[in-house]
Amino acid sequence: MENALAKMPSTGNAIASYLGDDAIRKNIEKVVSGKNADRFITSIVSAVQANPQLATCTNQSILSSALMGESLQLPPSPQLGYYYMVPYKTKKKIGKEMVEIQEAQFQMGWKGMIQLAIRSGQYKNIVVNEIKEGEIDYNPITEDIVLHPIKDPAEREKAKTIGYYAAFELMSGFKKQMFSPIEALEAHAQKYSKTYQSDKKYGNRRSTWSTNFDAMAKKTMIRLLLSKWGIMSVEMQQAYINDMGVINEDGTVRYVDNTPQTIEEQVQEDISANANSQSFEDVIDAEVVDVPKEEPAPQPEKPRRGRPPKNPTPAPVPVPLVTPTPTPVPSPLVVDDLVPETPAAEEEVEPEVSFAAVPEWE
Repeated sequence: MENALAKMPSTGNAIASYLGDDAIRKNIEKVVSGKNADRFITSIVSAVQANPQLATCTNQSILSSALMGESLQLPPSPQLGYYYMVPYKTKKKIGKEMVEIQEAQFQMGWKGMIQLAIRSGQYKNIVVNEIKEGEIDYNPITEDIVLHPIKDPAEREKAKTIGYYAAFELMSGFKKQMFSPIEALEAHAQKYSKTYQSDKKYGNRRSTWSTNFDAMAKKTMIRLLLSKWGIMSVEMQQAYINDMGVINEDGTVRYVDNTPQTIEEQVQEDISANANSQSFEDVIDAEVVDVPKEEPAPQPEKPRRGRPPKNPTPAPVPVPLVTPTPTPVPSPLVVDDLVPETPAAEEEVEPEVSFAAVPEWE
C-alpha cells in the first residue's frame, strides 16, 4: 500500500496524507528531528499547493527531492529560490507495464549554490550578474575582463543583455572571474536540456530555461566557475551530484532531463576545458615509430640423413695469394764435347744464382 501511494500522482491533500503516514513520518524523522519534522512537512505541502504541476508528481519523488534539500539545510520555498522541485514526464515500470508518470526533479538554484559556498567559510565574495551592451571589454584568449558598468539603474534595465559575468574571491586572496556571451549559454541549454530542446522545437514553455532563462544562466555561470576554480565543500559536492536529478528511494540519482550519453559529453567537455589539449592517442602515436624489420639472410639447408640436400650451396673456394715469381737467371751452357781444350787459363768462376727471392711452393 505504501509503494502504491508513492507512485500515485500527488495533490495537496494526497501529499499531506502520504507524509502523515506513520512509516513515512518515521523515515522523515531520521533526517529531520523534533519540531523540525512538522515544519518540514508543512513546507512540502505548501510548495505542492502553490504549484499545480508539482501536484501531478509522484509522492515519493516529491519527498526525496525535499529530503535532499533538507539535508543541505535549504528550505523548499520557491520564493527564496535556493532549490526547486521541477516536474518532469518520464516512463517507469510499475508491475509489468511501462507507465508514463510525472516525477519531481531536484534542481539547485543559483542562490542556493552561493549559500553553500558562503557556509564553507572559504569565500570572501561571490558575484554573478548579467552584462549589458557596452559594459565589458573581454579578451577570450587571456580571459582579461574590464568592466564599464552603467551606473543609472533605469538606463541599465533598458539596455540589452549580451552575456553573464561571475567572479569570486577566496579568503586566501585568490580571485577568479569569467564571462560567457548569451549565445554560448543558449547553446549550452539546448545541448544539455532535452525539455528545452523540445520547447524550442514545438514552441512550448515547460523547461526552466524557457520560463526563467536569467536564473538558469546565473546558475550555470556559478556552477561552472566554482566547480572549475573554487573550493568545493562536501555539501557543495553533494548538491552538484544530485542537481537536475530525480532521487530514487535508495538514494541513487536519475537524470531525467539528460541522457547518459549527454552527461558523458559534458564530462568530456569539462576535461577538455581544464586538461591538456593534446589527446592521449595523439601522444601515443607521436612516440611510436615503425621500424622495418630486417629480413634474415638465407641459411643453407642442413643435409638430411641418408639423402643429399636440395640445391646445396657450394662452399666458397679460398683464392690463394699469388706473389709474382721473379724470372730465374739462366745458367751458362757448357759443352765440353764441342770445345777443345785450350791452354790453361784463368779458371772461370760460375756466377752464383740466388734463389732467395723465389717463393717456396706449397
